[in-house]
Amino acid sequence: METNSAVTVVAPRRRLQGQVVIITGGASGIGASSVELFHENGAKVVIADIQDDLGQALASKLGENTSYIHCDVSNEDDVMNLVDTTVAKYGKLDVMFNNAGVLDRSSGSILGVQKSELDRLLSVNLGGAFLGAKHATRVMKPQGKGCILFTASACTSIAGLSSHAYAASKSGICGLAKNLTPELGQYGIRVNCISPYGLVSGMSRVSCEAEREKVEATLSGMGTLRGEVLRTDGIAKAALFLASDEAYYVSGINLVVDGGFSVVNPTMIANRNRNDQLRKADLSTDIIDG
Repeated sequence: METNSAVTVVAPRRRLQGQVVIITGGASGIGASSVELFHENGAKVVIADIQDDLGQALASKLGENTSYIHCDVSNEDDVMNLVDTTVAKYGKLDVMFNNAGVLDRSSGSILGVQKSELDRLLSVNLGGAFLGAKHATRVMKPQGKGCILFTASACTSIAGLSSHAYAASKSGICGLAKNLTPELGQYGIRVNCISPYGLVSGMSRVSCEAEREKVEATLSGMGTLRGEVLRTDGIAKAALFLASDEAYYVSGINLVVDGGFSVVNPTMIANRNRNDQLRKADLSTDIIDG
C-alpha cells in the first residue's frame, strides 16, 4: 500500500490575532519580551517608551504591525497622545499593558529616603499606571470590551523585598487595579496585575552576561522553586495569558509570578536546610528530636 510521506505542518495558535495592544516601557526588559511575544501571537503592537533608540530598533526589527511612540507615562499629554494615535491608526484598542516603571535603591531605612525619590516613583510607577488606565478606559468603554494590565511586584505580597518607596508605588497599583475592577467590569473591561519576583530586566544594573548569570543564580538560590530561573519571557507569557481570550473571565487578580516565594515562611526553609545538613553529618537525632 502506498503511503503519503508528506508531513502536515500546523501553524502555531496566534492567541491575539488582530488585537491592538499598547505596551508601555516596551523598549527593554519585560516590555520588550512582551512586545515580541504579543507580536508573534498576531497582535498589532504599539511600543511606548522614552528610550527612543531602543524602541525604534525593536519596531524596525519586528516590522509589520509594530510601531514606536515616544511616551513619558508621567505626562498626561503624552499618554493621551499615545492612546489617540493608536486608535487613529488601528481604529481600536484591545489591550493596554501598563508596564513602564522605575527603580530606586534596593533597600534602606525610611529615614534616608528623599521626598524627590518618592515623588519620582509615585509619578512614574503609580501615576503612569493611573493615566494609562484612565485613557485606555476612555476608548475601551464605548467599545464595550478591553483588557487593562499592570506590572506590579512580588513586594506587594511579601514584605522586605524592596525599598519603602518602591513598595508604596507598586502596592498602589494593586489597589488601583482592584478598585477599577467593578467599575470597568460593567463595560466588559477586564483589569489585572502581574507581580514578578526578582529578575534581570531593562531596569537592572547589569553590565555583562557573566554578571547577569551571577545575579540570576543568586535570585534563583533565594527562591523556592528549584531548577528554574525567572526571566522576562516568563512575565511576558503570564501577560499573554491574561490578555488573551483564555482569561475571558479573569478580572481583579494580582498574578504573583514568584515560584511560590511569597507563600513560604523563610524561617521554615532555613531550618529545613539546617536539618538536612545535620542529617548528612549524622548529628541530627539528638538535636532535632531531643
